[in-house]
Amino acid sequence: MRVGMFLNYAGGFREAADEVAELEQAGVDLIVVPEAYSFDAVSQLGFLAARTSTITLASGILQLYTRTPTLTAMTAAGLDYVSGGRFELGIGASGPQVIEGFHGVRYDAPLGRTRELVEICRMTWRREPVIHDGAKYRIPLPAGEGTGLGKPLKLINHPVRERIPITIASLGPKSVAQTAEIADGWLPMFFHPERAADVWGDALAAGAAKRSSELAPLDVFANPALAVTDHPEAVLPLVKPQIALYVGGMGARGKNFYNDLIASYGFEAAAAKVQDLYLEGRKEEAIAAVPDELARAISLIGPASEVAERVAAFRAAGVTTLAVTPLAGTAAERVALMSALRSIVG
Repeated sequence: MRVGMFLNYAGGFREAADEVAELEQAGVDLIVVPEAYSFDAVSQLGFLAARTSTITLASGILQLYTRTPTLTAMTAAGLDYVSGGRFELGIGASGPQVIEGFHGVRYDAPLGRTRELVEICRMTWRREPVIHDGAKYRIPLPAGEGTGLGKPLKLINHPVRERIPITIASLGPKSVAQTAEIADGWLPMFFHPERAADVWGDALAAGAAKRSSELAPLDVFANPALAVTDHPEAVLPLVKPQIALYVGGMGARGKNFYNDLIASYGFEAAAAKVQDLYLEGRKEEAIAAVPDELARAISLIGPASEVAERVAAFRAAGVTTLAVTPLAGTAAERVALMSALRSIVG
């Protein structure tokens, strides 16, 4: 099981880069750089590549809609090059609120776009002339849709690797099945070890049945909050604002993937209540409505012995990469937490 961490650079990116160098020395395997509607992840990853030497660097996630598939491939190849073969491409569809609300691009066909993007990336990394005739991407652009001057081109540079790992963030049954079929890794959100198989088991099995023998077994990520503490009751409230934000505010009624997920875990009433309160602007009440049972189940919070038990539960549920969010106020505390987790995981 790999030990990784989602990077928070709210306190300054240069400071975060210094911290990553310390995490590398502490034995952390992976750093995931987020990209929502903040600074882009690519520039941050390039900076980290120059400041580190062994740790794996991943995007978490580059969304599908605003970069062409070939630009995504070029970007991944470039990051793999400057990091010496240490980059993993994390991609995902994001959601309509961000894609249409922030980028002004229509949110459509996430499944089809994901499959085509993966095909085009791998074609590009093999340095084949990029020729693709799909439902969403046609390369080169046909004469009737452009000048007619486009011709098949291949990447000028030789990538460090022609198979850069691709991790897909997905939640719904169809998208999870497709991820299990075509991706190197799967990044769900709010992973509940005891209920994951009930929610995703059939989809994962369906995708695995179609999986190419050229692909290694699927790398399954989980992103629990982490706090090794003898007073979990004091820390547990810290994870609830994020749960409330996603379950309550990341989408509209009837179109919120995270709300649907939490409901499928058996928390239908709580998910509905959190969403109602959040959309009514009663955010503090929405946060308070997040059940303790849910917050504990999807986190690693408690004494070392309890955290070890939860790590074992995640491992038993098929998780191969723990990309955690440490609950600590300083870099030194985060490094200590990650070092403790490294010791617990082994």
